[in-house]
Amino acid sequence: MVSKPTYIDLFAGAGGLSEGFIRSGYSPVAHVEMDEDACYTLKTRLAYHYLKQINKLDIYNNYLVGKINREALYKEIPDKILKSVLTYKITNGNVNKVFSEIISILKELRQKKIDIIIGGSPCQAYSLAVRSINKKRLEKDPRNYLYRLYARFLKKFRPKLFVFENVPGLLTANKGKYYKNLKNYFKRIGYNLDGKIINASEMGVIQKRKRVIIIGREENLKFEYPEFDIGENIWTVKDILYDLPLLKAGEAYPCSEYRAPINEYLQKSEIRNGYKFVTQNITRPHNYKDLNIYKMAINLWEKQSRRLKNSDIPKKQRTQKNTSSFLDRFKVVAGDRLSHTMIAHIAKDGHHYIHPDKKQLRSLSLREAARIQSFPDDYYFEGSRTSAFRQVGNAVPPLMAKTIANKIKKQLINE
Repeated sequence: MVSKPTYIDLFAGAGGLSEGFIRSGYSPVAHVEMDEDACYTLKTRLAYHYLKQINKLDIYNNYLVGKINREALYKEIPDKILKSVLTYKITNGNVNKVFSEIISILKELRQKKIDIIIGGSPCQAYSLAVRSINKKRLEKDPRNYLYRLYARFLKKFRPKLFVFENVPGLLTANKGKYYKNLKNYFKRIGYNLDGKIINASEMGVIQKRKRVIIIGREENLKFEYPEFDIGENIWTVKDILYDLPLLKAGEAYPCSEYRAPINEYLQKSEIRNGYKFVTQNITRPHNYKDLNIYKMAINLWEKQSRRLKNSDIPKKQRTQKNTSSFLDRFKVVAGDRLSHTMIAHIAKDGHHYIHPDKKQLRSLSLREAARIQSFPDDYYFEGSRTSAFRQVGNAVPPLMAKTIANKIKKQLINE
C-alpha cells in the first residue's frame, strides 16, 4: 500500500464522508454528486485542503471573510483538483461518461488504481417515515436499486474495499429482502460484505444518529469488520453551542468572532481548529405563531423534560391540523444531552430543531446544525441558505467518517 490510499466518493453530497477520509490520510481521486451547490461545496473544501498543504490558507481565509469571491479562490487551485468533482446524477444512461472522466483523472494523476470506493445512495426509500406512508411506493422506488449502479463502479475499478452508508431501515425494509438482494448482488461480482448499525454518538458526534455502515471486501482480501470501541460520549449540545454569538430569528452573521474561549470537546473534535472567527452563523426568520409554539416547547421541556405534541397546542394557536400522527413536529434540541438525529428536513422549516435557549427563540442556525453534524467551523457550504441546510442534514458526520477511515486504514496498511 502507498502511504495515501486512493478513493472515489459516490453520491458525495457536501463531503462529510470524504472529509473524514481526507483527515485520516486518504487521497480523493473523484467525487460524484448530482447537486450543483453540493459540488461547489466539495470544490471549496478541496481548495481548503490544497491551500493548507502549501501553507497558503490566507487565501482561503480571504474567501471566508468576503475579501475575494469564489472565482478568485478557484483561480488559485490547480484545474485538475476542481475537475475531480463530477456533477452527475448516477444513472445507467450516463455511468459510462463518469467512468471515462474518472479514467482521465487517474491518468493525469498517474494513478493506476482505486483502493476504496465510499458513499451511500439516497436513503429516503428505506426510511421508516416513507415506509409508514406508502409501502407500495417503496417497492417501486428506483432508489432501492441504486446499489446496482454502485456495483458497476466496483466492477469497473475493482477497489479492495468499499464503504456503503445508509439508514438502519435498509436492513429491515421488505422484511429484509432488499438487504439480502444487495448482499447477494455484491457477492456475484466478487465482494463479501458485512453491515452493522453504528451510532455516531459513539464516535464523538454530539448526536444520536444511527446508520448502517456496510463494508465490502474483495473475496480474497484478509479483512475483518472493525470494532469501533470509542467509549461513552460525555459531551452535550451545550458544549458545542456555548461559544457562538447570540442570535434572534432571522439574524445572520456571515463572519463573526467567538464569544467564549475554546473547550476540550471543540479542540479534540477539531470543530474549532485555530480560526479566530466563525462563518455562516445564519438563522431563518419565523412568524409570530411559530415563535409562540417554540416558547411553549421550550417551557415544557425545561419544566417537565417532555416533548410538545401538536395536540398539546391550543387549537387557535395551532399551525398544523393533524393531531393524530406525526405529533412531534416541534422539537427542542435539548442542551443537556445529545441532539436527536439531524435530517434534511431542517432545510424546510426548522421546527424539528428548536434552539434550547428561550432568550434566542429560534431554530438552529446553519453553523449550529453543522456543528451537531461535527463539521469544522471553516467548512463552507455553498448555495442558498435552504440548500446549505439540506446539505448539512443529508451529510455523514465527518467525525464518524474519520473513525471508520482510521480503522480501515490500519488493516489496509498491514495487508
